[in-house]
Amino acid sequence: MSLLRRHPGGTLGVAMLAAIVIGAVLAPLLAPYGNREKVGAVYQPPSTAHPLGLDDAGIDMVTLLLWGAQTSLLVGFAAALIAVVVGGAIGLAAGYAGGRTDAVLMRLTDYMLVIPDIPLLLIVAALWGRSMTSVVLIIGLLSWPRLARVVRAEALSVRERAYVKRALTIGAGSMRVIATHVLPHVVPLLLTLAIFAVGNAILVETAIAFLGLGDPGAISWGRLIQNAFAGQAVSRGAWWAIVPPGLAVGFLILACTLIGRALEDHLNPRLRSGHLSVRTFRVVTGGERR
Repeated sequence: MSLLRRHPGGTLGVAMLAAIVIGAVLAPLLAPYGNREKVGAVYQPPSTAHPLGLDDAGIDMVTLLLWGAQTSLLVGFAAALIAVVVGGAIGLAAGYAGGRTDAVLMRLTDYMLVIPDIPLLLIVAALWGRSMTSVVLIIGLLSWPRLARVVRAEALSVRERAYVKRALTIGAGSMRVIATHVLPHVVPLLLTLAIFAVGNAILVETAIAFLGLGDPGAISWGRLIQNAFAGQAVSRGAWWAIVPPGLAVGFLILACTLIGRALEDHLNPRLRSGHLSVRTFRVVTGGERR
């Protein structure tokens, strides 16, 4: 709670993310219509019965946004979990072991960093089909290298500290040292990275769906935008089919960014002391001490 009081932006981010999660979980109860129920004309404009209008199939946009939140959140959290587990394990092993192990794992990380996303997505879609599982896997497996490098740097720093060397000197095993001394420093960092990874995964999923590479049977915010463009919503002036899902994606990414920044600032005090604040200076006159 003290963290939330010190970081109003983080508090706002938590509230925003909580609202989206609640809406997604309660979508079956909150959605006014079925997610595939045609309730009016194509691209019917907003009205009292349909506050956000209808899409290219005559389906209520509020309903689609609620159900789409489920898919987008599922992809975001599942892909982030994969990235954190894989990246955290590789970064921890490389940073703590050092030497040849570090060199091999970091070369693997470098190779993964230069793999182009879109061509790989095209190959995966052609080989495995356009399924939600393949989307989650490809996003997670493309996201871990950046996490691994950050975790490796932290593990490398902790390994060189005096109390870690003292524990090794008195005979503590590597696994015990990692569990007792290294992980407590790495886990908070992984939590922060995971929040950022959720936002990044949702953004990538939106791009994948917009390109037509997502699961055709799943309702996501990216799929809503893709359907609107395919249905010529822009030329027909149906802004309500594009703007709400786009804003929803931006809203969720902003929430993750605010939470991540607050955690980052809280866990790394040097970020606070490294920035000059106008409140630390006073304009004085005469002989008053500055």
